[in-house]
Formats: sequence, structure tokens, C-alpha cells
Amino acid sequence: MRPSQVQIDFETSSDFEEISYPTSPLPFSHSVPPTTARTDDSLPLHHMSSEDTSARRRIAKGPGSSGGFMSSSDYETNTLQYDDHKDGHSKLRPPIGGRVSSGRLHKPFPTPPTSISDFIHQNLEHLPPAIYTLLSCWTRFHKIGLADIVVWDEAHFGKFGSHYLKREFYFDVHPPLGKMLVAFAGLLSGYDGNFEFKSGEKYPDTVPYVAMRVMMATFGVALVPLGWYTAVELGMSPWSCHLVAVMVLCDVAWLCISRFILLDSMLLFFTFTTVFFLTKFHNQQYQSFSFDWWLWLALTGISIGCVTSVKWVGLFVTAVVGIYTMEDLWDKFGDLRMSTRNQLRHWGARILCLILLPILVYMTFFKLHFLILNHTGPGDAQMSSLFQAHLVGNDFWRNPLEVAYGSKITLKNMGWGGGLLHSHVQTYPSGSTQQQVTCYHYKDDNNHWLVLPRWNEPAYNPNDELKFVKNGDVIRLQHAPTTRGLHSHPIPAPITKLNYEVSCYGNSTVGDVHDHWVIEIVDDIRQGKKESLNRIRSLTTRVRLRHEVLGCYLLAANKVLPQWGFKQIEVSCVKENDPDDIHTYWNVESHWNDRLPAGDVKHYKSPFLRDFWHLNVAMMTSNNALVPDPDKDDILASHPTDWPWLRLGLRMCGWGDRQPKYYLLGTPLVWWGGTLSLTVFVALLGVYLVRWQRKYVDMDAIGWAHFLYVGKVAFYGWFLHYAPFFIMGRVTYLHHYLPTLYFSVLMFAHVMDHCIFSARWKEKTKRLVFGVTTFAIVANFWWFRGMAWGIEGPVNEYWGLQWRKSWNIYNA
Repeated sequence: MRPSQVQIDFETSSDFEEISYPTSPLPFSHSVPPTTARTDDSLPLHHMSSEDTSARRRIAKGPGSSGGFMSSSDYETNTLQYDDHKDGHSKLRPPIGGRVSSGRLHKPFPTPPTSISDFIHQNLEHLPPAIYTLLSCWTRFHKIGLADIVVWDEAHFGKFGSHYLKREFYFDVHPPLGKMLVAFAGLLSGYDGNFEFKSGEKYPDTVPYVAMRVMMATFGVALVPLGWYTAVELGMSPWSCHLVAVMVLCDVAWLCISRFILLDSMLLFFTFTTVFFLTKFHNQQYQSFSFDWWLWLALTGISIGCVTSVKWVGLFVTAVVGIYTMEDLWDKFGDLRMSTRNQLRHWGARILCLILLPILVYMTFFKLHFLILNHTGPGDAQMSSLFQAHLVGNDFWRNPLEVAYGSKITLKNMGWGGGLLHSHVQTYPSGSTQQQVTCYHYKDDNNHWLVLPRWNEPAYNPNDELKFVKNGDVIRLQHAPTTRGLHSHPIPAPITKLNYEVSCYGNSTVGDVHDHWVIEIVDDIRQGKKESLNRIRSLTTRVRLRHEVLGCYLLAANKVLPQWGFKQIEVSCVKENDPDDIHTYWNVESHWNDRLPAGDVKHYKSPFLRDFWHLNVAMMTSNNALVPDPDKDDILASHPTDWPWLRLGLRMCGWGDRQPKYYLLGTPLVWWGGTLSLTVFVALLGVYLVRWQRKYVDMDAIGWAHFLYVGKVAFYGWFLHYAPFFIMGRVTYLHHYLPTLYFSVLMFAHVMDHCIFSARWKEKTKRLVFGVTTFAIVANFWWFRGMAWGIEGPVNEYWGLQWRKSWNIYNA
């Protein structure tokens, strides 16, 4: 870096255009100086004649001040400061006290109104979103009760809401917040929770399904004003703010998904709020640690906790906030004027509000989940035995305390998300072809096993003296329904090939030494280490089962079997002896023995953190099991490549002529326009970078920073919501793209803003482009409105709906 020099202007003419180099080494830098500022690096770049003014670069006037991608330390002006000890360019920092140079322009608070006219004038900016909100109410509520049957996934989420109202414990792959809100809507509308929500079944008069749908649709109503105000906070022009509101209002897919008892309207709502709160926080960065700064940072964290508590897809918008935070803190780290104390304060604020607060919100909803669902229900087996023992209506209080020979038991794997040791008459398609052994997460007679002595000992006689199972005993486990023994042999397991296969073999009189298992007590949750106990107790004693011949340990490590194994969990025998492998730990859950008295389990406690972690791992395991079945043709499923260009839609109900039909399909112009705008943005960015390298100046620092800021918010949001579905093994559907669509809508408005509304076009041209675009979107929505409001009568009578041959709208 060369030393600073004194620049002397001799007021001589030059045959060259003299413009300044950008002082930042990269165009993404947050400290790009305005092109009007002079530096000591000015050099002639382009030879021009006086008539060749058309070759000069257009300087776009951005709609507002903006900065690098979510920068928090950019200000209106940049000054070059030097000292005697550091290179001058390392001191390229704005003066303290400026405001951020990205997002919405900060306006001083108006004086209190002194009349009604003053009040109206000061709040005229809220009139357009208010009108859009009223229109959103009309579109979301119009004909919402037309279908009086259970539509699509109302069969799942309506039923889950019923479980909350009856306080029955259930299991689902999604976190609880959305389903608790469904239950709350049912409670407010007077629903008693006694309807089963079978798919396609007609709602009885006792189920206020219309009121419940209206409450769910309210979240969809809120998307429109949230879209408007987010565009405002991003610093878009009024034209683009209108465009965002119109696109959110008129997308048929968002409209359709919001009108039923589903989780998607809540997922979209909290996704929108997270982006909105983030932009509000960004615009407060000029006054760090003020009340508003803390408020919007905390609300961003709360919104993150809420969106992830509805569906784990909310982690994708969390990633957008994470990228913002990393770049923001990195930018502050490079600010040599900021003290170490302030650096630590900024780090602490982000850790508190964007990590600890969302986790606390997320855990709070699970705590409420456990408190409400305190009765036994269909999801009991997903949880630990101790957790189930406290559910009202559970029969574990009848369990004899200590296990004896002749007892009938169920064995629960104590790994996170572990199930019950299970077998059924179906056999392995390869390997030994013997009877399958799996882990199953629901209560079933096929989970029952008899504890018997080994083959070379006298057979169990119920009239003999009672003998308890102790540490080090060698036992047989006989499958009660089929009488076959739990067995292992040196044959590779079906999934985990390095482990041995576990099967059921023989019968009550036929077997061999490969049926023998050694009991190894690990500890007891109540009594402590194994040295202080000798007998096995139900619920509390953790044991490992070691194969006597092979020396391997019975394992269930959440590996999902294919369809021939009914997507249950693989059970194998692991060769390595890892005493800390919790997936080799088992406990006796249910216990029946008429010769023993019932135990007392009231004093057993299941820690919340353990239950919380256990349930989340079980949710993850079950979610990973939702993989496409190659043996079935799922006409509802689609691939992520189908979504951006709307290659497929989704029939949400039966397609008979006498029922209203709903087809999940976005407004084509909204989806196609959003996807095209992503390509345009990338192309524009590439062109600008190439031209910047050749020292062309297309816009000033504010325009360039605004272009990057909004573009990165939209592009990173779209990419982080879309790309993960390509690496997911689970089955995917069109509605998985709906949160992603929001960011393509923001990108479309941003590209239009950059190229048209905030560029140097005549106002007449801008009005024409806006009018044509808005008319096309509204007309396109009106053409496809029946997809969301319900197609009545024969669908083939509706002309012109199948714009793509791949859409299965019409009956063949």
C-alpha cells in the first residue's frame, strides 16, 4: 500500500475522464465510498470526446439508503483517516454516530397531531396496507365453509387438535406449537374433541369446522400486510411495496393452503414475521443497544423460536438470520474504532436473543405440550417408560417391581427415540429368511416376550419356587405370540452389514445356544450403580443383553428398515463392546406376573430435559422414515425440480363431480416471475462485477449497497429454503416450496425496483409497467381462483385451466 500523497489541482484540462477507483478491494465491502468523493487514487480510465457522453455510466438513484448485505456498521459518509502507526486503508471507517446505509431511510418521529386532519396525514402511509388487508380477509374467508368434509391433512392436524382437547398423549413428526394453536381454535369455537377427522368424512353439526378454518385463515390474512411492511423496511420504492402486497394477496397456493385446518398458514406467518423483525432490527443498527434495537432483536429471536416450533422447516429462515448475524459481527470485528467492551456486548446480545431466547421459546412449547397431554394416548410408546408411568390411565402402576423367570415383559430401547422390541410373522427377504425382529413405536401384542431359563436348564415350572433374574444370568426371550426365541447368528444384518442379524427362531421346544442372552446390569435410575443392586427392576433398571456365543450386544440404533420391514427400526447385534452406547441399553417397560405383587411407581420421576430430547430424536427418526416408496406411485408427491416452474400441482381431496375440488397450484405468473427474477438478479450481479472490474461505475455506493442488501436477503432466503430438499431423503410435496416462494416474490419486486421503479425512467413508463404487471397478476389470480375457492361440478366443464400438460386437473 503506497503512502498518502498530496493531490494538487492545477485546473488543467484532460482528454480523459477522471473518476475515482473504488477504495474497497471487493465490491461486497461495506465501506464503498460514494463515487463523488475524491481520493488519492484517481486515475484516467476512459478516453471520451465531448460528444460521447452516452458512454458514461448511468448512476441509479436508489429508493433509499442501503448497505452491504445486512451491514450494521455502514454510514452515510466515509472518511479516510490516518495515523502514524497503521496503514491508512486499514482506517477506512465512517465517523461514529452515523446511521446504517442499508434498509429504510430513518425518519424523525413526527410531532404529535393537533387535529384529525394531522393524524390522517401522518398515517396515510398505512392506508394501502389496510386496504390490502381487507382484500386479504375477503379472499381468505370467501366460501371457506364450502367443503363440509375433511380435506387433505385436516385428517392429521384436526385429529391432533382433538388429542389436546382430550389431553391424550400423541406423537407426530412436527413440533407442537401449530397443533396447539389448532386445538386453541377448536376450544374457542366450542369443539369438544370427539371427532376422529377421517379423511373425506363429512363434518357433523357438532364440529365447528368453519370457525376453526377462519381462525387458521387469519394467519394467512396477516401475510399481506407483513409482506408490505417488510418491503418498506427493505427500502423498496412504493411501487415495489405495492407489487409485493399484490403478489402475496393473489397467489392461489398461499390462499388455498391458508383456508384449511393445517399448519402451513402458521408456518408462513412466522416465516414472514422473522424476516420482518430482522429488517426492523437492521434499521435500528444506527442506535445500538437502544430500546428499539433490543425490542426488534428480541422479537426476531422469539419469532425464530415460534417458526421452528411449528415445523422444522423454520430452521431455514433461522439460517438466514444466522448469516446476517455472522456478517454483522464480522463487520464489527473489523471496526477498529469499536472497543472490546462493545464488541463483547454485541456478541452477548446476539447469543442471548438469537440463540438462547429461541431455544427457550422452543422448549417452553414442549413443556406446555407435556403439561397438557397428561393422559395416556396413542403416542405413549414413543416416550420413555418413566414418562409413561406418570400419564393418567397408564397401567404401569400394576407392574411387579422385580423381574422373575416366567414374567411376560416388554423391552424398551433407551436410546433417543427408541422403541419396543418387536417381532412379527413376516420373515427377512434375504439373510437367514427367519422371522423379523424390529423396534416398534406403538403398543402391540407382538411386543410381548417371556423370560425363560436357557435350554440346558430345567424348563420353567410355574409351581416351582420363584426365581428372580439377576445380573449375569443367562436367559432366553421367547416371543409370546409366535413362541419363537430371540436369536442371533453370524449373518450380516439387513441394513448395518457390520453387525449380526437378530431374528426369531424355533419354538417353545426347538432352539439352540444362539437363543441365549447374558444379562448385564448398567445401573438403576433410582438405586444407582450396579454394585448396589442385583435384581432387575421394571422401568428403572438399565440392562444390556450380550449374546452368549457371539459376544455381541443387542442394538437398536434408529436405522429404518425398507418397506418389507414396515419402516420399523432395525435390531441387530453389534460386535463392539461400547459400554456408553445408549442404543444397547434396555429397560423393562410393561411387566406381568401373577405371582408377584404390584409395585409403586408414584415416586419415579422423568426429567423434563431428558423427555424433551427423547421426543425430538423420536421426531427426527420418524421424519427420516418418510421416504418415497418405490413400490407405490404417490400421485401427490413431487420433486423439488418441479416446484419453481410449477410442473405439478396437488389434488387436495376427492375429484368427484358432486363435491368441491381443491387443487394446490400457485398463480403461474407469481411463481414463474419469481423464479425468472432470481436468474435476472444473478445475471445483473455478474454483469456489474465484470464492469466494476473494468472500472465502469454503474451506480453510486448507496445504490450498489441497496442492490446487494435486498438481493442477498431474497436470494439467500430462497436458496436456503430450497436447496435442502435436494439432500433430504424424505418424500416431498408442492407445499414444501411455499415458504421459499416468499423470497422469490421479494426478489421479483427488487429486480423490478432496480430496473424500472427506481431507475431513470419517466413516471409514465413506471406507471405503465406497474399497471400492466399488476393487472396481469390479478387477472391470472382471478382465472385460477377456483383452485382455492373450490371447483364445483364436473371439473372438465372449466375451460382453460391446464396451462401445462403435467397438471392433473382434468379427469381423463
